[in-house]
Amino acid sequence: MPHYHTLGKIPHKRHTQFRKPDGNLYAEQLFSTEGFSNDYSLLYHNHPPTQIIRTDKPVNVQPEIAEEKMLQHRSLEGFKIPPEKDFLHSRKPVLVNNDCHIILAAPQLNMGSYFYKNADADELIFIHEGSGVLQTMYGEINFGYGDYLVIPRGTIYQIHFSETNNRLLIVESFSPIRYPKKYLSPYGQLLEHSPYCERDIRVPKNLQTHDETGDFLIKTKKKGMLYGIHYLHHPFDVVGWDGCCYPYAFSIHDFEPITGRVHQPPPVHQTFEAHNFVVCSFVPRLFDYHPESIPAPYNHSNIDSDEVLYYVDGDFMSRKHVTRGMINLHPGGIPHGPHPGAVQKSIGAKQTNELAVMIDTFHPLQLTTTALEIENEGYVMSWAE
Repeated sequence: MPHYHTLGKIPHKRHTQFRKPDGNLYAEQLFSTEGFSNDYSLLYHNHPPTQIIRTDKPVNVQPEIAEEKMLQHRSLEGFKIPPEKDFLHSRKPVLVNNDCHIILAAPQLNMGSYFYKNADADELIFIHEGSGVLQTMYGEINFGYGDYLVIPRGTIYQIHFSETNNRLLIVESFSPIRYPKKYLSPYGQLLEHSPYCERDIRVPKNLQTHDETGDFLIKTKKKGMLYGIHYLHHPFDVVGWDGCCYPYAFSIHDFEPITGRVHQPPPVHQTFEAHNFVVCSFVPRLFDYHPESIPAPYNHSNIDSDEVLYYVDGDFMSRKHVTRGMINLHPGGIPHGPHPGAVQKSIGAKQTNELAVMIDTFHPLQLTTTALEIENEGYVMSWAE
C-alpha cells in the first residue's frame, strides 16, 4: 500500500462534525477498494458525492476476443495502434483474462468534457510517450516519460496531456495493485533490499477544491459497460483527505536494479503485484561479473505463467528486430529463450541499456481482434533463423 498521507483540511477525529465557515457540515466519504477491511482514505466534500441528476444509455466496451486458447509465441507492433483524439476511445485491449486487461492507447486530446471512473479495476498506466497532469479528487500528479501511474478502482480522474503525441501501456487489474510483499516489513515499510523506497513514490499535490454546481458527466466503467452518470456538483470538491488508498506515481527510472555474479532471474525485476499477475521493470544495469558468466538469459520453461514483454527503449541483446512499443507474448506450456547467436554475442558485455515492462500472468491470456490487426506474422519461427 502507499504510505499514510494527508492533504488539505481535515477534522481532528474521523467521523465527527466538520463544519464549513457558514456552519454547514462537510460530507465525509470513506474510500476503499476492499470494503471496510483493508486500506482506505477519508475524503471531505463540500457536497454529498451522491447527487445524480440523470444517466445516459450504457455502451458496451468489452474486448472482442479473437483467440481464446493458444499455445504459440506471438508478437505485436504496439505503435501500429492508430492515435485517436478521445482518451477512452483510444484504449485498445490486446491481451486479456479474468485477472487483468493489457491495453494500448495513443490519445491526442485532454479529457475536458467528462471525468472517468473505472469501477471494475485498478489501473496501472505506463507513460511511454507524452507528459501532462493526472487530476483527481485527491489532487494532482505531474507525469512524464517512464512514469507508472497507479490509480485505485473507483478513483474519479481526468488526464490533461501537454501535447498530442502520447503512447500509453495500461493494465487494468481486477484486484488491488500493491508493492510486492517481499519488499515490505510486517508493518508496511519498504525494506532496505527493495529496489525502490517511499522517497520514490510521488503522491498527489496541489489539491484544487471546485465548489461548483451544474451538470458533471462521470463516465463510469462497470462489467464491460460504460455508463454516463451526471452529477449535480463537481467531483473535485474535496477540501481535504487522509489515508492510505490514493493514486500515486513511480518512475521506472527510479527502479534500482538488483545484479549478481551470475544471471539473476526475472523476480529481481518485480515492481508491483496483484492477484494472479506481477509487473516487472527491466532497466539499464551492469551485467553479471562472474569471470565465466553468460549475460544473456537462459532458456526457461513457461509452465505456470504467460510472459508479456513490452519494449520501451534501448538495446535488447537477447532478441533481434525489436521495435519501440513491441509486445511479445510467450504463453505458458512451451519454453523460450534468447534468439540464435545472442548467447555467444552477450559474453563479455558489461552492461545493458534496455528499458522494458514485463507482465507475468498466472492464468492464460486471450488475444483480441485488435491484437491480430497489429501482429508480427511468423514470430513463433524466429528461433529457427
